[in-house]
Amino acid sequence: MPFPLASAVRRSSRTVRIAAGGTCLAAVVGGTVAFTAFDKDVVIDADGQRTQASAFGGTVADVLEKQGITVGEHDLVAPAATTDVSDGQTIVVRYGRQLTLTVDGQTKTYWTTAQTVDAALSDLDVRADGAKLSASRSEPLGRAGLALDVTTPKAVTVLADGQTKNLTSTAADVNGLLAEAGVTMRPGDEMSNAGADALSAGMVVTVVRVDRSASTETVAIAHGSRTENTDTLFTGEKKVVTPGVDGSKTVSYADVFRDGVRSQHDVIGEVVDAAPVEEVVQVGTKAKPKPVPVAAPAAAPSSSGGGGGGSVGGSADGLNWGALARCESGGNPSIVSSNGKYHGLYQFSVSTWKAVGGSGLPSQASAGEQTYRAKLLYQRAGAGQWPVCGKNL
Repeated sequence: MPFPLASAVRRSSRTVRIAAGGTCLAAVVGGTVAFTAFDKDVVIDADGQRTQASAFGGTVADVLEKQGITVGEHDLVAPAATTDVSDGQTIVVRYGRQLTLTVDGQTKTYWTTAQTVDAALSDLDVRADGAKLSASRSEPLGRAGLALDVTTPKAVTVLADGQTKNLTSTAADVNGLLAEAGVTMRPGDEMSNAGADALSAGMVVTVVRVDRSASTETVAIAHGSRTENTDTLFTGEKKVVTPGVDGSKTVSYADVFRDGVRSQHDVIGEVVDAAPVEEVVQVGTKAKPKPVPVAAPAAAPSSSGGGGGGSVGGSADGLNWGALARCESGGNPSIVSSNGKYHGLYQFSVSTWKAVGGSGLPSQASAGEQTYRAKLLYQRAGAGQWPVCGKNL
Protein backbone atom coordinates (compact mmCIF):
# COMPACT_ATOMS: atom_id res chain seq x y z
CA MET A 1 0.00 0.00 0.00
CA PRO A 2 2.69 2.40 0.79
CA PHE A 3 3.86 2.22 -2.80
CA PRO A 4 0.66 3.40 -4.44
CA LEU A 5 0.42 6.19 -1.93
CA ALA A 6 3.88 7.21 -2.66
CA SER A 7 3.19 7.07 -6.39
CA ALA A 8 0.13 9.18 -5.96
CA VAL A 9 2.13 11.67 -4.08
CA ARG A 10 4.73 11.76 -6.81
CA ARG A 11 2.09 12.18 -9.50
CA SER A 12 0.50 14.95 -7.55
CA SER A 13 3.81 16.73 -7.15
CA ARG A 14 4.55 16.46 -10.81
CA THR A 15 1.17 17.88 -11.66
CA VAL A 16 1.78 20.78 -9.39
CA ARG A 17 5.15 21.41 -10.94
CA ILE A 18 3.69 21.27 -14.41
CA ALA A 19 0.94 23.61 -13.41
CA ALA A 20 3.36 25.95 -11.81
CA GLY A 21 5.60 25.85 -14.84
CA GLY A 22 2.68 26.65 -17.07
CA THR A 23 1.82 29.66 -14.96
CA CYS A 24 5.38 31.01 -15.21
CA LEU A 25 5.50 30.53 -18.96
CA ALA A 26 2.24 32.37 -19.36
CA ALA A 27 3.64 35.26 -17.36
CA VAL A 28 6.80 35.43 -19.46
CA VAL A 29 4.94 35.28 -22.72
CA GLY A 30 2.52 37.93 -21.57
CA GLY A 31 5.35 40.29 -20.50
CA THR A 32 7.12 39.91 -23.82
CA VAL A 33 3.99 40.81 -25.67
CA ALA A 34 3.54 43.92 -23.53
CA PHE A 35 7.20 44.99 -23.97
CA THR A 36 6.96 44.56 -27.71
CA ALA A 37 3.83 46.62 -27.79
CA PHE A 38 5.58 49.68 -26.14
CA ASP A 39 8.90 49.47 -28.12
CA LYS A 40 9.00 51.67 -31.27
CA ASP A 41 11.73 52.07 -33.88
CA VAL A 42 12.45 55.68 -34.95
CA VAL A 43 15.03 57.51 -37.13
CA ILE A 44 16.64 60.70 -35.91
CA ASP A 45 17.88 62.98 -38.73
CA ALA A 46 20.11 65.64 -37.12
CA ASP A 47 21.50 67.98 -39.80
CA GLY A 48 21.48 65.10 -42.27
CA GLN A 49 23.09 62.58 -39.91
CA ARG A 50 20.58 59.71 -39.59
CA THR A 51 20.55 57.57 -36.45
CA GLN A 52 18.35 54.50 -35.72
CA ALA A 53 16.87 54.52 -32.23
CA SER A 54 14.28 52.66 -30.15
CA ALA A 55 11.70 54.49 -28.18
CA PHE A 56 9.67 53.15 -25.31
CA GLY A 57 6.67 55.39 -25.67
CA GLY A 58 6.72 59.08 -24.73
CA THR A 59 7.17 62.17 -26.86
CA VAL A 60 9.70 63.43 -29.40
CA ALA A 61 11.34 65.43 -26.61
CA ASP A 62 11.71 62.22 -24.55
CA VAL A 63 13.40 60.44 -27.44
CA LEU A 64 15.82 63.31 -28.09
CA GLU A 65 16.67 63.58 -24.41
CA LYS A 66 17.44 59.83 -24.18
CA GLN A 67 19.68 60.21 -27.24
CA GLY A 68 21.55 63.12 -25.61
CA ILE A 69 20.36 65.62 -28.20
CA THR A 70 19.78 69.09 -26.81
CA VAL A 71 17.88 71.63 -28.85
CA GLY A 72 17.64 75.39 -28.32
CA GLU A 73 15.27 78.19 -29.25
CA HIS A 74 16.87 78.70 -32.66
CA ASP A 75 16.82 74.97 -33.58
CA LEU A 76 14.13 73.30 -35.67
CA VAL A 77 12.48 69.99 -34.55
CA ALA A 78 9.85 68.19 -36.63
CA PRO A 79 7.47 66.91 -35.57
CA ALA A 80 7.09 69.21 -32.58
CA ALA A 81 8.80 68.18 -29.36
CA THR A 82 5.45 67.52 -27.62
CA THR A 83 4.30 65.06 -30.31
CA ASP A 84 3.85 61.39 -29.24
CA VAL A 85 6.27 59.07 -30.96
CA SER A 86 4.95 56.45 -33.39
CA ASP A 87 6.72 53.40 -34.74
CA GLY A 88 8.82 54.02 -37.87
CA GLN A 89 8.71 57.76 -37.41
CA THR A 90 11.57 60.06 -38.55
CA ILE A 91 12.44 62.89 -36.19
CA VAL A 92 14.17 65.79 -37.99
CA VAL A 93 16.49 68.16 -36.10
CA ARG A 94 18.00 71.19 -37.78
CA TYR A 95 20.38 73.22 -35.66
CA GLY A 96 20.28 77.02 -35.85
CA ARG A 97 23.41 78.89 -36.97
CA GLN A 98 24.16 82.53 -36.32
CA LEU A 99 24.98 84.41 -39.53
CA THR A 100 26.49 87.88 -39.17
CA LEU A 101 25.75 89.45 -42.54
CA THR A 102 27.29 92.73 -43.70
CA VAL A 103 25.73 93.98 -46.93
CA ASP A 104 27.40 97.09 -48.37
CA GLY A 105 28.62 98.11 -44.94
CA GLN A 106 25.30 97.51 -43.13
CA THR A 107 25.60 94.70 -40.57
CA LYS A 108 22.76 92.54 -39.19
CA THR A 109 22.67 89.23 -37.33
CA TYR A 110 20.37 86.38 -38.36
CA TRP A 111 19.63 82.84 -37.24
CA THR A 112 19.22 80.23 -39.93
CA THR A 113 19.03 76.44 -40.16
CA ALA A 114 20.58 76.52 -43.65
CA GLN A 115 23.79 74.55 -43.86
CA THR A 116 25.58 76.45 -46.66
CA VAL A 117 26.21 80.09 -47.50
CA ASP A 118 24.10 79.91 -50.64
CA ALA A 119 21.17 78.27 -48.85
CA ALA A 120 21.34 80.85 -46.06
CA LEU A 121 21.23 83.77 -48.52
CA SER A 122 18.25 82.19 -50.23
CA ASP A 123 16.44 81.57 -46.92
CA LEU A 124 17.04 85.16 -45.85
CA ASP A 125 15.98 86.49 -49.28
CA VAL A 126 19.26 88.38 -49.74
CA ARG A 127 19.68 89.41 -53.38
CA ALA A 128 23.28 88.62 -54.14
CA ASP A 129 23.29 88.16 -57.92
CA GLY A 130 26.64 89.34 -59.21
CA ALA A 131 27.69 90.29 -55.68
CA LYS A 132 31.12 89.78 -54.22
CA LEU A 133 31.13 87.47 -51.18
CA SER A 134 33.81 87.07 -48.56
CA ALA A 135 33.19 83.29 -48.54
CA SER A 136 32.33 80.74 -51.20
CA ARG A 137 28.64 80.16 -51.78
CA SER A 138 29.19 76.45 -51.18
CA GLU A 139 30.99 76.95 -47.89
CA PRO A 140 29.26 75.05 -45.04
CA LEU A 141 27.79 76.93 -42.12
CA GLY A 142 29.16 75.27 -39.00
CA ARG A 143 27.41 75.18 -35.67
CA ALA A 144 29.63 78.12 -34.60
CA GLY A 145 28.08 80.30 -37.30
CA LEU A 146 29.78 82.61 -39.83
CA ALA A 147 30.46 86.28 -40.56
CA LEU A 148 29.83 87.05 -44.23
CA ASP A 149 30.49 90.25 -46.19
CA VAL A 150 28.39 90.89 -49.28
CA THR A 151 29.22 93.69 -51.70
CA THR A 152 26.57 94.28 -54.33
CA PRO A 153 27.48 95.71 -57.76
CA LYS A 154 26.98 99.47 -58.13
CA ALA A 155 27.09 101.86 -61.06
CA VAL A 156 29.73 104.50 -60.29
CA THR A 157 31.80 107.08 -62.20
CA VAL A 158 35.50 107.92 -61.93
CA LEU A 159 36.80 111.27 -63.23
CA ALA A 160 40.59 111.28 -63.50
CA ASP A 161 43.32 112.41 -65.89
CA GLY A 162 40.82 114.06 -68.23
CA GLN A 163 38.82 110.85 -68.64
CA THR A 164 35.36 109.76 -67.51
CA LYS A 165 35.02 106.08 -66.63
CA ASN A 166 31.57 104.60 -65.98
CA LEU A 167 31.92 101.34 -64.08
CA THR A 168 29.82 98.65 -62.38
CA SER A 169 31.91 97.78 -59.36
CA THR A 170 31.79 95.36 -56.43
CA ALA A 171 34.71 97.08 -54.72
CA ALA A 172 34.24 97.48 -50.98
CA ASP A 173 35.52 101.06 -50.92
CA VAL A 174 36.84 103.93 -53.04
CA ASN A 175 40.41 102.62 -52.90
CA GLY A 176 39.24 99.34 -54.40
CA LEU A 177 37.28 101.21 -57.08
CA LEU A 178 40.35 103.21 -58.14
CA ALA A 179 42.33 99.98 -58.40
CA GLU A 180 39.64 98.54 -60.66
CA ALA A 181 39.69 101.71 -62.77
CA GLY A 182 43.49 101.63 -63.08
CA VAL A 183 43.89 104.99 -61.36
CA THR A 184 46.94 105.37 -59.11
CA MET A 185 46.96 108.14 -56.54
CA ARG A 186 50.25 110.03 -56.21
CA PRO A 187 51.47 111.74 -53.06
CA GLY A 188 49.77 115.13 -52.89
CA ASP A 189 46.93 114.31 -55.28
CA GLU A 190 43.43 115.20 -54.12
CA MET A 191 40.25 113.13 -54.21
CA SER A 192 36.61 114.02 -53.67
CA ASN A 193 36.12 111.08 -51.30
CA ALA A 194 38.12 109.33 -48.61
CA GLY A 195 39.75 106.11 -49.76
CA ALA A 196 37.94 104.12 -47.08
CA ASP A 197 34.48 105.41 -48.06
CA ALA A 198 32.08 102.63 -49.02
CA LEU A 199 30.72 102.74 -52.56
CA SER A 200 27.14 103.80 -53.16
CA ALA A 201 25.08 103.64 -56.32
CA GLY A 202 25.58 106.71 -58.51
CA MET A 203 28.74 107.81 -56.70
CA VAL A 204 31.08 110.11 -58.65
CA VAL A 205 34.72 109.97 -57.54
CA THR A 206 36.90 112.84 -58.79
CA VAL A 207 40.69 112.68 -58.73
CA VAL A 208 42.63 115.95 -59.04
CA ARG A 209 46.30 115.75 -59.98
CA VAL A 210 48.32 118.20 -57.89
CA ASP A 211 51.77 119.36 -59.00
CA ARG A 212 54.03 121.79 -57.17
CA SER A 213 56.88 123.88 -58.56
CA ALA A 214 58.80 127.10 -57.98
CA SER A 215 58.96 130.18 -60.21
CA THR A 216 60.47 133.67 -60.21
CA GLU A 217 59.38 137.04 -61.56
CA THR A 218 61.13 140.40 -61.92
CA VAL A 219 58.97 143.06 -60.32
CA ALA A 220 59.41 146.85 -60.45
CA ILE A 221 59.87 148.79 -57.21
CA ALA A 222 58.19 152.18 -57.48
CA HIS A 223 60.36 155.12 -56.51
CA GLY A 224 59.22 157.44 -53.80
CA SER A 225 59.18 161.23 -53.85
CA ARG A 226 59.90 163.94 -51.35
CA THR A 227 60.02 167.74 -51.40
CA GLU A 228 62.57 170.16 -50.01
CA ASN A 229 62.01 173.83 -49.32
CA THR A 230 64.54 176.20 -50.85
CA ASP A 231 64.94 179.95 -50.86
CA THR A 232 66.68 179.86 -54.20
CA LEU A 233 63.29 179.62 -55.90
CA PHE A 234 60.38 181.97 -55.68
CA THR A 235 57.20 180.88 -53.96
CA GLY A 236 55.13 178.67 -56.26
CA GLU A 237 58.15 177.48 -58.24
CA LYS A 238 59.32 173.84 -58.22
CA LYS A 239 62.45 172.17 -59.44
CA VAL A 240 63.32 168.45 -59.69
CA VAL A 241 66.85 168.14 -58.36
CA THR A 242 66.95 164.31 -58.27
CA PRO A 243 64.89 162.45 -60.85
CA GLY A 244 63.11 159.39 -59.50
CA VAL A 245 64.10 155.98 -60.88
CA ASP A 246 62.14 152.76 -60.30
CA GLY A 247 64.06 149.82 -58.87
CA SER A 248 63.57 146.10 -59.45
CA LYS A 249 63.48 142.88 -57.45
CA THR A 250 63.30 139.15 -58.14
CA VAL A 251 60.36 137.52 -56.37
CA SER A 252 60.28 133.75 -55.77
CA TYR A 253 56.93 131.90 -55.70
CA ALA A 254 55.67 128.49 -54.67
CA ASP A 255 53.17 127.42 -57.34
CA VAL A 256 50.46 124.78 -57.08
CA PHE A 257 48.82 123.37 -60.21
CA ARG A 258 45.57 121.41 -60.06
CA ASP A 259 44.94 119.40 -63.20
CA GLY A 260 47.41 121.65 -65.00
CA VAL A 261 45.84 124.96 -63.92
CA ARG A 262 47.79 127.16 -61.49
CA SER A 263 45.66 127.64 -58.40
CA GLN A 264 48.24 129.05 -55.97
CA HIS A 265 51.06 131.55 -56.47
CA ASP A 266 52.49 132.22 -53.02
CA VAL A 267 55.49 134.48 -52.36
CA ILE A 268 58.29 132.64 -50.58
CA GLY A 269 61.10 135.17 -50.91
CA GLU A 270 62.48 138.15 -52.79
CA VAL A 271 65.84 139.74 -53.64
CA VAL A 272 66.31 143.41 -54.54
CA ASP A 273 68.26 143.67 -57.78
CA ALA A 274 68.28 147.48 -58.09
CA ALA A 275 67.20 149.86 -55.36
CA PRO A 276 64.84 152.66 -56.41
CA VAL A 277 66.08 156.26 -56.51
CA GLU A 278 63.88 158.69 -54.64
CA GLU A 279 62.71 161.76 -56.52
CA VAL A 280 63.64 165.02 -54.81
CA VAL A 281 61.68 168.17 -55.68
CA GLN A 282 62.67 171.60 -54.43
CA VAL A 283 59.82 173.99 -53.60
CA GLY A 284 60.54 177.72 -53.61
CA THR A 285 60.08 179.77 -50.46
CA LYS A 286 61.63 183.04 -51.70
CA ALA A 287 59.20 185.94 -51.82
CA LYS A 288 58.55 187.34 -55.29
CA PRO A 289 59.95 190.87 -55.90
CA LYS A 290 57.44 193.64 -55.85
CA PRO A 291 56.80 195.27 -59.26
CA VAL A 292 58.72 198.48 -59.98
CA PRO A 293 56.32 201.40 -59.60
CA VAL A 294 55.82 202.85 -63.06
CA ALA A 295 53.16 204.70 -64.92
CA ALA A 296 50.13 202.81 -66.17
CA PRO A 297 50.90 200.57 -69.16
CA ALA A 298 50.56 202.15 -72.55
CA ALA A 299 48.25 200.70 -75.14
CA ALA A 300 49.76 197.80 -77.03
CA PRO A 301 50.27 198.08 -80.76
CA SER A 302 47.14 197.14 -82.67
CA SER A 303 49.10 194.72 -84.79
CA SER A 304 49.99 192.63 -81.77
CA GLY A 305 46.43 191.99 -80.74
CA GLY A 306 47.20 193.24 -77.23
CA GLY A 307 45.08 195.28 -74.86
CA GLY A 308 45.68 198.74 -73.36
CA GLY A 309 49.09 199.82 -72.12
CA GLY A 310 50.81 202.79 -70.60
CA SER A 311 53.63 205.17 -71.32
CA VAL A 312 57.14 204.41 -70.11
CA GLY A 313 58.46 207.76 -71.23
CA GLY A 314 61.41 208.71 -73.26
CA SER A 315 62.14 207.39 -76.72
CA ALA A 316 60.59 203.93 -75.97
CA ASP A 317 57.08 205.22 -76.61
CA GLY A 318 57.88 206.38 -80.12
CA LEU A 319 59.23 203.03 -81.37
CA ASN A 320 57.43 200.58 -83.66
CA TRP A 321 56.55 197.89 -81.09
CA GLY A 322 54.03 196.35 -83.47
CA ALA A 323 56.76 195.64 -86.01
CA LEU A 324 58.96 194.07 -83.34
CA ALA A 325 56.05 191.88 -82.14
CA ARG A 326 55.29 190.70 -85.67
CA CYS A 327 58.92 189.73 -86.18
CA GLU A 328 59.36 187.95 -82.83
CA SER A 329 56.04 186.15 -82.45
CA GLY A 330 53.84 186.86 -85.40
CA GLY A 331 51.90 189.14 -83.12
CA ASN A 332 50.68 186.24 -80.87
CA PRO A 333 50.81 187.25 -77.16
CA SER A 334 50.39 183.65 -75.87
CA ILE A 335 52.90 181.89 -78.09
CA VAL A 336 55.73 179.82 -76.57
CA SER A 337 58.88 178.82 -78.46
CA SER A 338 59.36 175.15 -79.38
CA ASN A 339 62.07 174.76 -76.73
CA GLY A 340 59.79 176.30 -74.09
CA LYS A 341 62.27 179.06 -73.18
CA TYR A 342 60.69 182.15 -74.80
CA HIS A 343 57.19 183.54 -74.35
CA GLY A 344 54.72 186.00 -75.77
CA LEU A 345 54.82 188.93 -78.17
CA TYR A 346 58.46 189.81 -77.58
CA GLN A 347 59.72 186.31 -76.73
CA PHE A 348 60.77 187.06 -73.18
CA SER A 349 62.75 184.49 -71.27
CA VAL A 350 61.23 183.93 -67.82
CA SER A 351 64.29 185.31 -66.06
CA THR A 352 64.29 188.49 -68.18
CA TRP A 353 60.58 188.89 -67.64
CA LYS A 354 61.03 188.73 -63.88
CA ALA A 355 63.99 191.11 -64.07
CA VAL A 356 61.67 193.82 -65.38
CA GLY A 357 59.09 193.15 -62.67
CA GLY A 358 56.88 190.61 -64.43
CA SER A 359 55.21 187.73 -62.54
CA GLY A 360 54.13 184.34 -63.75
CA LEU A 361 54.84 183.60 -67.40
CA PRO A 362 55.02 186.31 -70.09
CA SER A 363 52.72 184.32 -72.38
CA GLN A 364 50.03 184.44 -69.69
CA ALA A 365 50.15 188.24 -69.35
CA SER A 366 48.05 190.64 -71.37
CA ALA A 367 49.45 192.16 -74.58
CA GLY A 368 49.53 195.61 -72.93
CA GLU A 369 51.49 194.22 -69.96
CA GLN A 370 53.97 192.54 -72.29
CA THR A 371 54.50 195.77 -74.26
CA TYR A 372 54.96 197.73 -71.07
CA ARG A 373 57.66 195.29 -69.85
CA ALA A 374 59.34 195.32 -73.28
CA LYS A 375 59.65 199.12 -73.10
CA LEU A 376 61.23 198.85 -69.63
CA LEU A 377 63.70 196.31 -70.98
CA TYR A 378 64.51 198.58 -73.92
CA GLN A 379 65.22 201.49 -71.58
CA ARG A 380 67.65 199.29 -69.62
CA ALA A 381 69.40 197.41 -72.40
CA GLY A 382 68.33 198.88 -75.72
CA ALA A 383 67.29 196.99 -78.87
CA GLY A 384 70.15 194.53 -78.43
CA GLN A 385 67.81 192.37 -76.39
CA TRP A 386 66.26 191.40 -79.76
CA PRO A 387 69.34 190.72 -81.85
CA VAL A 388 67.41 189.67 -84.95
CA CYS A 389 64.22 191.70 -84.82
CA GLY A 390 65.43 194.76 -82.89
CA LYS A 391 66.08 196.62 -86.15
CA ASN A 392 62.28 196.81 -86.66
CA LEU A 393 61.86 199.22 -83.75
